[in-house]
Amino acid sequence: MTINSLPTVQKPLRLGTRKSPLAVAQAEMAASAIRSVYDLEQGAVEIVPMLASGDKVQDRPLAEIGGKALWTKELERALVEGEIDAGVHSMKDVETVRPDTFTVAAMLPRADVRDKLIGAESISALPAGAKVGTSSPRRAAQLLALRPDLEITTIRGNVATRLSKIEAGEASATLLAAAGLDRLSKPDIGVAIEIEEMLPAASQGAIGIDCLLENAVVRKLLDSVNHQPTFTAVMSERAFLEALGGDCHSPVAAYASADGDAFLLRAEILRGDGSERRAGSCRVLSGDNSAAVRLAEELLQSGTPELRAFFSK
Repeated sequence: MTINSLPTVQKPLRLGTRKSPLAVAQAEMAASAIRSVYDLEQGAVEIVPMLASGDKVQDRPLAEIGGKALWTKELERALVEGEIDAGVHSMKDVETVRPDTFTVAAMLPRADVRDKLIGAESISALPAGAKVGTSSPRRAAQLLALRPDLEITTIRGNVATRLSKIEAGEASATLLAAAGLDRLSKPDIGVAIEIEEMLPAASQGAIGIDCLLENAVVRKLLDSVNHQPTFTAVMSERAFLEALGGDCHSPVAAYASADGDAFLLRAEILRGDGSERRAGSCRVLSGDNSAAVRLAEELLQSGTPELRAFFSK
């Protein structure tokens, strides 16, 4: 392994993260990657956990209480006020449109992008009228498109909380990201749903590290741990989202995978009750997301006014 020259930066390098067990585990992965690239000692990178607003309210869907900004605003404040040097995020929790003050400088290699079903062997095996807990508009719409008889109920909280709610009988089943379960050393929980049956959320499985755009030293440091294929794929998915003009209320899925010297972007938009779905795909060249933008426009144009109402365009 080639050891890079470490840019001059305040020591220790402070990585901000939410306090949840999964978020801290992901921050530890980012810290480990940085230490490995620069051959640093354990104490050279410090994890700074913070309580995010999204963690404080667990009884309502995220879309009703402020959206994805509730996962990032505390870390953004800490960046601006100099309390941390960089923030570690699940990329699917990062708003598509953010202030120019911040930049996602690196992403770690992407993990499993699939969802896992907890509580049944398959979606088709769920009993008629089964109650499925999720706060994700995407998952709810996709489930209802496959099984209109299902009842969707809101379940929020960290992985342990949601699993405990299923054990307590609050719902028959739920869906969790396979990547999160793997990172919490729970790979045997649940049954993976293939992407052909349920396309994942844009950016699912990707860990991003952001910093202040003006902080050239930290940006240079993080560039050495950036996994370019993941970065390119996720940015194309985010370009698709931005072109839709959707928000946390919008049932939308997108996934870009390597396709020769380009990426195959598969995407779909749905009505909240799953009664309408528009899907398509395109090839995206590295660094050129114009095809992703066109795909978003095509899917919107092909939908009914009721479907388009879930998006701002």
